[in-house]
Amino acid sequence: MNERQIMTSDEVRRAIARIAHEIGERNGGVTEVVLVGIYRRGIPLAKRIAAAIQSIEHKTVPVGALDITLYRDDLEIRGPSTHIQHTNIPGDITGKIVVLVDDVLFTGRTIRAALDALTDLGRPERIQLAVLVDRGHRELPIRADFVGKNVPTASSEDVAVRLNEIDGGDDAVMIMRGAV
Repeated sequence: MNERQIMTSDEVRRAIARIAHEIGERNGGVTEVVLVGIYRRGIPLAKRIAAAIQSIEHKTVPVGALDITLYRDDLEIRGPSTHIQHTNIPGDITGKIVVLVDDVLFTGRTIRAALDALTDLGRPERIQLAVLVDRGHRELPIRADFVGKNVPTASSEDVAVRLNEIDGGDDAVMIMRGAV
């Protein structure tokens, strides 16, 4: 398998800072904003965005974690070994601006499942989407409001986000050719 780095640790840091600025600007501040990271890498990204917002706006933004496993449309394919994580939403999201955070936007199916899961937990005023990488190839009419980097890819490629909190080492985003 052939891999190529498309974002360095510094580029990941800058993308997160830019997303944090854009969230505050788009929403006229962050007083009603709640960040919700999608398992797995969306959670540390949401925490980093919250930390960046804290340094910019001097306000704490609540951060939650969302497991979409039972909302996926491919459970039969994944089989019985599917591991369910704990969803932890900080308070009532009804009337709030919820920013879903994920690492890579691809077909849109993960986000569709996340939207279903969120609406089971409350009725936000608005739901926005922040992703580190948008790689295209949408199967559903879903787009991100905040994007760290748009990366055109081939269907045969895979995008791997490596974050220190989960993978150890330096942050990086890689394109892997030859993946299925």
